[in-house]
Amino acid sequence: MSGVSNRSFEREEFEKRFPEAKITERSSRRVYVDVDRAQISEVAAFLFKEHGIRFAIATGTDTRNGFEILYHFAHDARGVMYSVRIFVPKEDPKVISLGSWLPAARWIEREMHELLGIDFEGHPNLKPLLTAEDWPRDRHPLRRGE
Repeated sequence: MSGVSNRSFEREEFEKRFPEAKITERSSRRVYVDVDRAQISEVAAFLFKEHGIRFAIATGTDTRNGFEILYHFAHDARGVMYSVRIFVPKEDPKVISLGSWLPAARWIEREMHELLGIDFEGHPNLKPLLTAEDWPRDRHPLRRGE
């Protein structure tokens, strides 16, 4: 990964850069970071590009309060998983795509788009992966009540 800093990631640096983020350490190996959805690309670039923390996967869930998306980043050298959490309101299910610059995020964003109906703005290809070709595109199998 050219251009990636070899400096270790430090919480203080993160808090200085993203003061509005809420950091919760569940253990020495598991850290949750809550950020506004508008900041997800900047936060992900900080972890991935600036600190070389590997993108592992993302998960999406339809909750009573909106869609919860967790982007999981693995700091392999330290054995720590950073889960960056955003909430996307159901009345405006849109978020910037990490897949526009992070190819590893493209597949899972396609799945969340298809199954939850979240629009990943800037994604290069939101073509369905799992449902049949004749599946109604306005129906999302993992949404509550659908």
